[in-house]
Amino acid sequence: MSTPSRLWANSRYVTWLVSDTAKGLGSGLATFALPLLALQVTGEPVQAGAIGAIGMVVILVTSLYGGVLADRHDRARLMVMGAVIGIALSAVITALILTDALNFAVLLGIEIVLAAQYGLFGIAGESILKDIVPADALGRAQAANQARDAILRLGATPLGGLLLATGAWLIGAAMLVSSVIEAVAAALLGRMHPSRRVEQGSAGDRGSAGDRDETRRERGTRRDDSSRSDRSTTDRPGAFAEVREGVVWLMRRRDLRPILFTMTSVNLGFSTATTTIIYLLQQRGESPAVIGLLGSAIGAATLIGALLATPLVSRVPAGAITIAALALPTAAVGILPFTDAVPVLIAAPAIALLFAPALNAALLGYSMVAIPTELVGRVRSAMTVIVSGAMPLAPLIAGAGLSSIGTAATLVIAAALCAATLVLAVCTPALRGLPAEQGWAEHAELFADAGVPASVR
Repeated sequence: MSTPSRLWANSRYVTWLVSDTAKGLGSGLATFALPLLALQVTGEPVQAGAIGAIGMVVILVTSLYGGVLADRHDRARLMVMGAVIGIALSAVITALILTDALNFAVLLGIEIVLAAQYGLFGIAGESILKDIVPADALGRAQAANQARDAILRLGATPLGGLLLATGAWLIGAAMLVSSVIEAVAAALLGRMHPSRRVEQGSAGDRGSAGDRDETRRERGTRRDDSSRSDRSTTDRPGAFAEVREGVVWLMRRRDLRPILFTMTSVNLGFSTATTTIIYLLQQRGESPAVIGLLGSAIGAATLIGALLATPLVSRVPAGAITIAALALPTAAVGILPFTDAVPVLIAAPAIALLFAPALNAALLGYSMVAIPTELVGRVRSAMTVIVSGAMPLAPLIAGAGLSSIGTAATLVIAAALCAATLVLAVCTPALRGLPAEQGWAEHAELFADAGVPASVR
């Protein structure tokens, strides 16, 4: 067995992580602060909620074209462009706050532009991991990202609250500093040249894939090295056709379809459960501090799970991780319809997420290995849109359920969604049989010719 690639010795990945972490911090501060600023300015929770809802729609729509951009052009350059736009937006936000020029229309415009920036350029940062991390290290990279994201989720809220309490303009200033760091690191990433080993690994050619004929491997390497911005436009299909190509390829892959449905279903079931609990606690008159404990417990459990994700992904078959990670929320959410004790309502969702970071790292890491470099932007954006597109159903199910069939029945629906996901995983050989990280490339080869469009053969 070959020695696994050393993730932290990969300077391109470390540089990418700095850039992406800065982007995540800026995004987290904006997500926290803008609704509160809207509520302060308008005094209307409905208007504040509308701003957030419209932003989510814009992200979903623009992400599809963002995937096309990530596959057409140099991804590091797109990261720089997105960061530069972020610098300009942060400066504008800071100036608007300092001049007291915020109103509903201005805040809505800011949200739309920020959402479009994230949708159009965010997928390039995700997709470039395929170019800079070998296939046998992508799972550990995703696990490290999960840990980073958990820390950002825990830290962005108190930091944002401190900055808002000191002066709202500091939110814009912090976003500006984050965007500058993001831009500098992305520019440095674009100047780095991958080693031969990384090039081959990023193309999914490790393990048994390394036995492919040399001509095909070199052709893939030349594609990776050439600037995507220099590709010919004479034979390029339209953006809609390119989006459709990515979606069709995804739906034809028997190993990736179950991953897509698994992530969508379990996220919907868990989100429905947590939203129902929040609504229930509010209706019962529990204090905001008690309700806030739910978020804190989930955040702490996610961080613990993220720390466990790296050793699990590198040593344990991804199929086993998937079954365990789905069995836990099925059991935890399954007990909620039978209790109304606050400690259980808070602890059960947190316990349900202990293996969630390992699940995300395994499934996203394997997906990245399996997707061809030329399609990774479009396929990842399609996966994001499909999974995220189902999330608005959670508050609808929770709200309608509480008002019509009651708390227990609504939580039964949430538990049923989690259980159905577990059954799907157990009954799907391609998902149940996913190996540990070093075997992903070989497993993906079993499905490599399923629906591959002529443009990437």
